[in-house]
Amino acid sequence: MHSSLPRLPYGTWPSPISAASVAAASPRYEGAAFVAAPDGEEIWWGQSVPTENGRTTVRRRLADGTVEELLPAPWNARSRVHEYGGGAWAATDDGRLCFVEKTDQRIWILDPESEPRALTPAGTRMRFGGLRFAAGDLWAIREDHTRPGVPARDIVRVPRDGSAANDADQIVSVVAGSDFVAHPAVSPDGSHLAWIAWNHPAMPWDSTELRLGRFVNSRLETWETIAEGLDRAPLQPEWVDTDRLVFLDDPDGRWNLHTWSASHGPRRVAAASEDTGGPLWSLGGRWYSLTADGTAVCVSTHGTDKIVAIAPDGEVRELGGPVSSGASVEDASGERAVVIGSRPDGSAGVWLVNARTAQWERVSGGESAWPAEWVPQPIELTTNGTRGEVYAFAFPPTHPETAAPDGELAPYIVLVHGGPTGHVGGAASPKIAYFTSRGIGVLDVNYGGSSGYGRAYRERLRGQWGVVDVEDVRDAAVAAAESGLADPARIAIDGGSAGGWTVLAAIARTDVFAAGISRYGVGDARALAADTHDFEARYLDGLIGPLPDAEELYIERSPLSHPDGFDVPMLLLQGAEDEVVPPAHAEAIREALAARGIPHAYVLYEGEAHGFRRAETVIHALETELAFLGAVFGFTPPDVVPLTLS
Repeated sequence: MHSSLPRLPYGTWPSPISAASVAAASPRYEGAAFVAAPDGEEIWWGQSVPTENGRTTVRRRLADGTVEELLPAPWNARSRVHEYGGGAWAATDDGRLCFVEKTDQRIWILDPESEPRALTPAGTRMRFGGLRFAAGDLWAIREDHTRPGVPARDIVRVPRDGSAANDADQIVSVVAGSDFVAHPAVSPDGSHLAWIAWNHPAMPWDSTELRLGRFVNSRLETWETIAEGLDRAPLQPEWVDTDRLVFLDDPDGRWNLHTWSASHGPRRVAAASEDTGGPLWSLGGRWYSLTADGTAVCVSTHGTDKIVAIAPDGEVRELGGPVSSGASVEDASGERAVVIGSRPDGSAGVWLVNARTAQWERVSGGESAWPAEWVPQPIELTTNGTRGEVYAFAFPPTHPETAAPDGELAPYIVLVHGGPTGHVGGAASPKIAYFTSRGIGVLDVNYGGSSGYGRAYRERLRGQWGVVDVEDVRDAAVAAAESGLADPARIAIDGGSAGGWTVLAAIARTDVFAAGISRYGVGDARALAADTHDFEARYLDGLIGPLPDAEELYIERSPLSHPDGFDVPMLLLQGAEDEVVPPAHAEAIREALAARGIPHAYVLYEGEAHGFRRAETVIHALETELAFLGAVFGFTPPDVVPLTLS
């Protein structure tokens, strides 16, 4: 099939997919909503702008189809609650935008025809997120850092008249007393509040409670727990009417749709062997929305995402559509729902879907920046690993105009997602296409601990972080080599955050990988437990064990405890302002590599935190990764500056 094509070694193929085009093609969509307007219904959505230092703006599509920016530069809608934020904006019932400004973490309100004005006071060391407008009021999660020690969190009602801009006492605390709260849902008549709560050491995918309270004279006087359990994590309550709730819960090991009413209590709507729900890393995560007739438009996940409609009687219909990864269902109006997600070619976007007709309409994004022949098709791989099945997607080198010499096997990168509860859905991200178009294959692994395959698979990592994840990525890499996809001598491993931990541990403990790339990766578990933010302060209790009892296990599992295992070249990429995994981790790894004389490179990016958002950072990091692979695997990429390793 390739006999007439020019032949060039893998890694040297010319490609139109530049690092700059990857950065431009990689916006993040953050929330979407239907908004009533005098001229007809509008659709609003949040979207990052990589060329503006990753600023998050809010855009809208008017009733006539015109798209315009609603939140102008330099305003930046980004919350820092839990450090991961989420729910940084909401629309009022009269078409105004409430948002959290990144620089001061205050809530502001914007009339489309005027300048923003503050709703919360300055200089209070309070953060807000999970914004929601309901029953005529603005609701939010408040994270209070004004007192020494851990921050306090509560659900608050924020006056939209601006009376709290200079008087914090005007902000009404409605729910407090839990370490964490999320998903406030006010009944249509304003009489009840439902919400999610949990406490250390649980994470919100381990064990949460769904609580329901009644307002008396605008105060929540009493409440009850209507769904809970050590192995249950209810999520996202929504009101059908003044008497009935819909929510997500996983008493049977999969997040499914449930209902509650005072007359019948909680009931499952439809059993499924797939997940509608996921890890609540960011406030405001939404996996379903209710249409006018009570039909739930839902994300349904087993490896890949699909969109389904679940009728009130439990009938399930697939709605098809372009979305296969990173899906959320943000809002519904009439028969339609607004969906965010990525297509199999990796292009993210915003769509409308009609729950009755299954017709889809693109709103924003959702178009590949490159012709289809440049985008690799995923190969779904299931490996029988040491601990059971391991799920992965392989993306072979893909080029319409170039082939490799006969007999040459492709170098591969094994990608390790973060979390470790993250999950990949088989979408060829722009980063993946960047590598595959140059003749470098990619293996994207959902190791044990990943979401999207049910609680049992997710909890395979419980107490085994640094063991199961390492075994699974190793087993997936070996399977890719044995199948003839990958050159066994040229397999690199690449991951960020918790994925960076797995990279470092896999380098230290296995002999499968010839190089490693760690982006803001965890090197020392004890240091992470001692120096991280409150949201994850007890996360390692479940992943490794509680301190101090498990201290020896922390030492043994930490990659930095095994510097003698660092025997292959490594690239370390780090944000200088990262408060989740501080730069000290990368710097300690760098010192260990230098002490052993192992070739390496370290890049510290000023102004970046946990995850790179600036276009210039994304470009430099990607080109550096490519140059690193070339230096290690013996090829010269044609369009990047060679990298000299220390």
